[in-house]
Amino acid sequence: MARPRILVVGAGFAGVECVMRLERKLAPGEADITLVTPYSYQLYMPLLPQVAAGVLTPQCIAVSLRRSGKHRTRIIPGGAVGVDLKAKICVIRTITGEIVDEPYDRIVLAPGSVTRTFDIPGLNEHARGLKTLAEAAYIRDHVIAQLDIADASHDEDERVSRLQFVVVGGGYAGTETAASLQRVTTNALKRYPRLDPRQIKWHLIDIAPKLMPELGDKLGAVALGILRRRGIEVSLGVSIAEAGADKVTFTDGRVIPCRTLIWTAGVVASPLVHTFDAETVHGRLVVGADMVLPGADGVFALGDAGAVPDLEKGGDAVCPPTAQHAMRQGRTVADNVIATLRDQPTRPYEHRDLGLVVDLGGRDAVSRPLGVELHGVPAQAVARGYHWSALRTNVAKTRVLTNWILNAVAGDDFVRMGFQSQQPATLRDFEYTDTYLTPEEVREHTATMRAIRS
Repeated sequence: MARPRILVVGAGFAGVECVMRLERKLAPGEADITLVTPYSYQLYMPLLPQVAAGVLTPQCIAVSLRRSGKHRTRIIPGGAVGVDLKAKICVIRTITGEIVDEPYDRIVLAPGSVTRTFDIPGLNEHARGLKTLAEAAYIRDHVIAQLDIADASHDEDERVSRLQFVVVGGGYAGTETAASLQRVTTNALKRYPRLDPRQIKWHLIDIAPKLMPELGDKLGAVALGILRRRGIEVSLGVSIAEAGADKVTFTDGRVIPCRTLIWTAGVVASPLVHTFDAETVHGRLVVGADMVLPGADGVFALGDAGAVPDLEKGGDAVCPPTAQHAMRQGRTVADNVIATLRDQPTRPYEHRDLGLVVDLGGRDAVSRPLGVELHGVPAQAVARGYHWSALRTNVAKTRVLTNWILNAVAGDDFVRMGFQSQQPATLRDFEYTDTYLTPEEVREHTATMRAIRS
């Protein structure tokens, strides 16, 4: 009798935790485990702003999947672009561009999310996101390049536009990105004596009336005060009306000469969830508390892709798409997958939120662990301590700690690699959001493949 086939889509927090638990708890020969991911590493996304700022090297937060002690999971290097729930087939586009079909008996959908965009003129062409390791490396190169070009330019208008930076999104990603990169340009001034410090300006804007409202009014106000004292111009209730190659127009009518627009205004579930017919809420698949997709055989969804009920809050609340929830959901869903294989009952996901941490660089941070409000050095210690402990391997922990110490002692060398300097670098280029199939295309593809094989 053939072994059951378990297919896990996505190597983020949820997917990796699920695979690791499956490897530990399944008996040898009890099931075959396959993981679909474009890269053989787990990206620790909360530290992406520190990669963009050069505090950490990219390898620090790319935790290898090949270091597993069991090596029981087969890794398919590619991305899932469609799922046929009826045929139990996942359609995969490999990194070579080949389209392959992967049959399954149980599938865990944890494909993560992509940057949420809106129909704003010029946004897709001129904005850069911060969802991938490549985007973080590109943004660092780009910001340093602006300093280099401005330093060498004799055109005053060009210098002004090169030295103004706009970050859209007042959530954790946008706030940490603006804070981290502003420190880069401030610290660079002693290496660029021809630059006028008054011309370097950072703008952080958000359509919401408050900065990081999840922190609460007190800590939100503390974070806002830190940013403004550093010289970052924070504008709330404002968004982008139009983005151009050398200017950005705000919805309040202001036109900012600018060559750098960083878009971090939220995320949406991976387009994979729309390649089959299933109910969604705010773009996430509606699942039960056990993360089972209703009406589908052997399908589980979690993390950014699944609207998992938040039993702690009750009512219609769903768990926010944060790392701490994704990691714990991954473990629970692994237990539930195993339970279905062994004809045992599944269990609901329950977890109390541990709190929030926001690293603003240097000694600045705001944190709320278990409801306790902190700022300054104590908050920074909590923030970095949490991130450090959450890294999955001792190698990653050692790299991160070493880089933190080295950066604190030696500072930045402001070196750029020339990454994609002569190529387009749009949101689609980095996140491949235009590669997914429609439900009709998925069904047509799998029907054709079955007909060929028969």
